[in-house]
Amino acid sequence: MNPTTRPRPYPARRTVLRTAVTASLAAPLLGACVTSGEAGGGAAEGAAKTADNPLGVKADAPLEVVVFKGGYGDEYAIRAESRYTRQYPRARIDHKGLQRVGEAMQPRFVAGDPPDVVDNTGAGRLDVATLVGAGQLGDLGDLLDAPALDQPGKRVRDTLLPGVVDDGTFGGRVVTLNFTYTVWGLWYSKPFFAERGWAYPKTWAEMLTLCAAIRKAGVAPWTYQGKYPEYLNDPLLAVAAKTGGPDLIRAVDNLTPNAWRQPGLTQAATVFAELAGRGYLMAGSEALSHTEAQAAWCQRRAAFLPCGSWLESEQKGVAPAGFDMVMGAVPAAGPGDRLPVTAVQAAGSESFLVPAKAKNPAGGREYLRMLFARESARAFAEANSTLPAVAGATDGLRLGSALGSVRDAVTAAGANTFTYRFRTWYAPLAKAVDDATGELVNRRISPADWSTRIQKAADALARDTSVRKYTR
Repeated sequence: MNPTTRPRPYPARRTVLRTAVTASLAAPLLGACVTSGEAGGGAAEGAAKTADNPLGVKADAPLEVVVFKGGYGDEYAIRAESRYTRQYPRARIDHKGLQRVGEAMQPRFVAGDPPDVVDNTGAGRLDVATLVGAGQLGDLGDLLDAPALDQPGKRVRDTLLPGVVDDGTFGGRVVTLNFTYTVWGLWYSKPFFAERGWAYPKTWAEMLTLCAAIRKAGVAPWTYQGKYPEYLNDPLLAVAAKTGGPDLIRAVDNLTPNAWRQPGLTQAATVFAELAGRGYLMAGSEALSHTEAQAAWCQRRAAFLPCGSWLESEQKGVAPAGFDMVMGAVPAAGPGDRLPVTAVQAAGSESFLVPAKAKNPAGGREYLRMLFARESARAFAEANSTLPAVAGATDGLRLGSALGSVRDAVTAAGANTFTYRFRTWYAPLAKAVDDATGELVNRRISPADWSTRIQKAADALARDTSVRKYTR
């Protein structure tokens, strides 16, 4: 997760796929708990639900939309607003494109005066788990069961890629819906590799052999966004997931005792300790921001870069002509892996929600129905070289090397996509994992220390009765 664009699911990332409001910001939300519900006082009275108006939108009710104006801009959101205005010409739309959504929205949630739709993305975004615990988020179930706008015979939920609905589910209720589909992997320049005769590795043993050859050629094998070590957590946790399979992922997310001491995780930590110990990380990477590390990679100072699928959009104007970046699945750890080498970490990002206290909640959900229409998603993909969460949105499009490789990776993975949920559910644990991985790859702690340190944080979280727990 790039700290400004990711979702984290687990990016967003990056920081796509993931940071939350600090404890000092989140605490007032807990102290200002509101009654759960689809709307608070002053909500617009809904209209009758019909085939043409399945969510019961009041035609003249104002609509306020807040969108994170990051790497994707906000033109795609404005386009959906135009469609809303055509459908409801008497509705006035108040659009706000913001950089730090959490800082601007937190006081409004506390005051019980939130917008009707919020794109809760970017650095300092609101902690969804805190909002859920405070009863601040509306249920999107009726949106998901509403007819898709441009796919006859399908509900909205039927048009979404695998895992998108699950990503937004808390305690059995869907409270967020992610517009982009982020895939995490290892990035490289296809022409650069072809020029040097390097083949993308399928196993970790092949990776280490290739890294030795790359370093011998005078290039750093890897760099990473050192100020945000979660970037390196993505491939590390992917190695663990492939080794231990779904059972390992569930144990981590469910705060199962000793989950972080599972062999798959300790082996993955050992793999990355070895990568660092052999000197295969570019010197000085620890001090680099995401933009600095990615710029160095575009300058061919390093061969591999871990990142989510927003990378191409973020590197526009930075990557030189002919760089042709592509993404590969994280190599397999060994022959005993529970998931195939083609398995990829994938999850929704660019997280939209309708607050429980929205004045026009039906309009907020209707706006999302328009945003998640295939036509809207297709236009977004063309403009941003990013995979939307709507299945088939890129069919027939001429895709560049990056987005084409992401789509191919999702196709090759098939049912073997995976994601961890602990990042979304438990922000303090996510930070503990990030910090430990940063220490690991800078050779300040051992793999055993890494495991023990994170397990201690997970145990403390499990014992904390003030934190609502989730299971999968």
